[in-house]
Amino acid sequence: PGRYKTMVTPRRAAVAIACCWIVSFLVGLTPMFGWNNLHKMRRTQELNGSHTPFVIKCQFETVISMEYMVYFNFFVWVLPPLLLMLLIYLEVFNLIRKQLNKKVSSSAGDPQKYYGKELKIAKSLALVLFLFALSWLPLHVLNCITLFCPSCQTPHILTSIAIFLTHGNSAMNPIVYAFRIKKFRTAFLQIWNHYFCCKANKNGATAATATETGN
Repeated sequence: PGRYKTMVTPRRAAVAIACCWIVSFLVGLTPMFGWNNLHKMRRTQELNGSHTPFVIKCQFETVISMEYMVYFNFFVWVLPPLLLMLLIYLEVFNLIRKQLNKKVSSSAGDPQKYYGKELKIAKSLALVLFLFALSWLPLHVLNCITLFCPSCQTPHILTSIAIFLTHGNSAMNPIVYAFRIKKFRTAFLQIWNHYFCCKANKNGATAATATETGN
């Protein structure tokens, strides 16, 4: 805690966020770099001796390689971080609960209030992790079924719902942050009022007025 402000500087945070986005782009765009089913579909058409124009059926399981989705995407970039985050949150909850269960004197109200606040934030972030797992695991389970059990037929509607959940997960996080964490809610309202409702920042205006009055 004493070294947090010196270690987590705005510049380092910006670099970490930029690295996350760069890695995400590289991982997500890997199929466009060549790891897809295009060559397999062309080879299948050549083996069948078909002389009809080559037409790609634009469906997820048709164009995306299941080896990429399962071995590279799921087993490398989804499952290990998910399990790691789960272990980290279990440790966080364990440490916070230990602090909350300690006997504090009647005059030591701040530690109880501090750790209670930390527990609330931890619960909010754990909810984000739970929603992530709930949104992404169905699609990856279906991909594993498709890869390891080629004869198994998965209903197209299930695949569509699973893909919809993965896209919807991105919209869930801001809502969870806004409802569970006051600082995020305040920041979202300020951004909304400033950029969408064209309203001035009341806090900034109040601070400016107080400064002018003091001068």
